[in-house]
Amino acid sequence: MYLIEKGSEVSFTVNHSRFIGYALPCADESQLRSRLMEIASAHPTAHHLAFAYRIKTEQGVIAHFNDAGEPSGTAGKPILAHISGFDVINALVAVVRYFGGIKLGAGGLVRAYGGTAKMALEKASLMPYVEYAELKLTIDYPKLQPLTYQVEKAGGEIVSRSFGEKIDVVVRLPAPEAPAINRQFNDAW
Repeated sequence: MYLIEKGSEVSFTVNHSRFIGYALPCADESQLRSRLMEIASAHPTAHHLAFAYRIKTEQGVIAHFNDAGEPSGTAGKPILAHISGFDVINALVAVVRYFGGIKLGAGGLVRAYGGTAKMALEKASLMPYVEYAELKLTIDYPKLQPLTYQVEKAGGEIVSRSFGEKIDVVVRLPAPEAPAINRQFNDAW
């Protein structure tokens, strides 16, 4: 899976209709609504604002699309197909349409909306999605240096340290690395 590291904007014209596509990172549904409002306010005279999104939540991946008044399945569905095809999550892809006076037909709309979404995703900067886990460890003082080294080597970070008789440490690291670090360093649990 991938995340959008840097969003993009593209423009595409078909039979005098102008399509403007956006591929944007979107962490949750609140941010999604905010981004849609920004796009809508930037294009107040547009005829359609079709979109799709995929957001990873604790309950799983939520995916949804909206055809924005276009015939059913001709706008949002092809956008979502490209989001899924690129295996992108926590992303919003929106396509604004300024109608040019010539009807495109169902197939033309699917190609135009889908093509614009694809161009926006291709132009966006994508990065691999890594799921992180937090571990709470209690370690002896001599183990702090080796723990720090192992956590950094695994691509993680030490979030907090509390010094007492022993050291209580909270680390954040890629989930696949967590079991090995936990076995190696957790004295208290």
